[in-house]
Amino acid sequence: QVHLVESGGGSVQAGGSLRLSCEVSGYINSGICMAWFRQAPGKEREGVGVLDSDGSTDYEYSVKGRFTISKDKGKNTVYLQRNRLNLEDSGMYFCAAAPASRTGLCPIDRMGAGSYNYWGQGTQVTVSS
Repeated sequence: QVHLVESGGGSVQAGGSLRLSCEVSGYINSGICMAWFRQAPGKEREGVGVLDSDGSTDYEYSVKGRFTISKDKGKNTVYLQRNRLNLEDSGMYFCAAAPASRTGLCPIDRMGAGSYNYWGQGTQVTVSS
């Protein structure tokens, strides 16, 4: 019912900036809860941050202050902004979504991959020195 498409990845030198996009399409009765995850080669997938249906954001403790999530409601697009990229930021970035409850609540475990049932194909980010 919900389709997600990530874009904006690519190769960038350390210290540069990237803004990833997640285009959301498809009908959903309730509000929608969004999240960004990333996975580096040989490592487990980790949550980066979430955007609740009410527009509030939260970030995984280890990356707080390094990423910014925003939304363009007119385009139904969610963004992940990162300035001053470093080598540790390389990896595959995924957009994920889950329907909010009929009262507008998002999953309690907002940083857990198991809370989201819609996923994009991912976009690759490669940071070089």
